[in-house]
Formats: sequence, C-alpha cells, structure tokens
Amino acid sequence: MSAAKLDRVFHERGRLAICSTLVARAEGISFTRLQSACDLTDGNLNRHLHALMEEGIVVTERRTGEGRPQTILRITDAGRRRFLEYIDALEEIVRDVQRSTKRTESPLRTVPVRSTSQ
Repeated sequence: MSAAKLDRVFHERGRLAICSTLVARAEGISFTRLQSACDLTDGNLNRHLHALMEEGIVVTERRTGEGRPQTILRITDAGRRRFLEYIDALEEIVRDVQRSTKRTESPLRTVPVRSTSQ
C-alpha cells in the first residue's frame, strides 16, 4: 500500500479530528462542542468544515428553538464510508511498516538492558 493512495482531504490533523468526532456521533454535534472536542479556533474549524462540505463529507443543520440557534454538524453516509476507507488505508500502511521492520529495531519498543558488570 502506498501513502499516495491516502485521501488527502482527511490527511490533516484538523480534518482527521473533525471526522473522527463526527463518526462517533451519528446524531451530530454542535459547532461549539465540535470546536472544543477538536481543539480548533473558530476560523480553523470553519476553514476545515468548508473543505469537508465542498467534498460532500459534512452537512450542517441550523436548529432554532429555546435559547440561541445552534449549528449542528453531521457526517454524511458517503463521508462516513470515505473516512472509514481512509482509516483502513492508513491501518494497512501501519501494518506494512510493522511487517517490514523487526519489532526490536523500533526505538519506541526497545527496553534498556541493564548491565550486570560494575
């Protein structure tokens, strides 16, 4: 699997966070809660949402009623499928890397060996 096959629309920290959050909340989430969950500024969240909406991945709904109006965001069915395909491709890349390297060669997985000589 080549990294070139990854869907670039998701391959950015903000969009990855947005889509991960929306996939976990099929009923949708308010703009404010999404902003907090993804740790993004208003401007950054708006910019990423615009890109995702242009691709048909995310939709918005304006809810009015008691209190202030809310913008609710949801991932579309097609967006969910596309995002999950991206996650599958990313997982495949990780598995390929793990298979091609020895487990003990990873600096994060090595355990220091204590010397018995003094």
